[in-house]
Amino acid sequence: MSTTRDDRAKIKSPVRRGPWLVHADREIYRNPWIRITEHDVTHPTGAAGIYGVVHLQNLAVGCVPILDDGSVILVGQHRFPLDVYSWELPEGGGAFDDPQGSAERELKEETGYSAASWLPLVEMDLSNAVTDERAVGFLAWDLTEGMAEPDEAEELALRRVPFAEAFEMAMTGEIRDSFSQTMLMKTDILGRRGALPDKVAELLGYR
Repeated sequence: MSTTRDDRAKIKSPVRRGPWLVHADREIYRNPWIRITEHDVTHPTGAAGIYGVVHLQNLAVGCVPILDDGSVILVGQHRFPLDVYSWELPEGGGAFDDPQGSAERELKEETGYSAASWLPLVEMDLSNAVTDERAVGFLAWDLTEGMAEPDEAEELALRRVPFAEAFEMAMTGEIRDSFSQTMLMKTDILGRRGALPDKVAELLGYR
């Protein structure tokens, strides 16, 4: 879908968005996963300009899946936008009104594992200068192994590593995915503060 600048929807009176003024907007692209809008704005400084925003059609969900030996499961795949191979925690897109259910589905589809125990871990904005993408991450434990059911367009590899090794991968940049880094680092911080569930703390060596 493409439009011209004349297709822009004019706003009768400027709409205030915090310190910004929005004078007109239009949708310039849409597919099943994203849509892009462009806005005529007055910046907080008073300068006129445009602002483009990428809107994600799904909530980003993910989890730190903890096995009974204290290891975690990483998922490897080639990421098209950056043309790099990436090791990440299980994650994907889900429903805004059911983050945990969506995370459960992603864990099952990508790894085959199901978790009996779940705990909210983190909520974050992934790239708030250009997108409105939100992410919700969980701790998942008491895992049961099953058959993975990846999407037909996905070619995934699985890797089982001790939590400490996954954390070190995030620290050194071997894991570069920001959502995975945040979930691993938040887990470590909670462990050091004594704020993890007892069983998780024991599995990961924090007590």
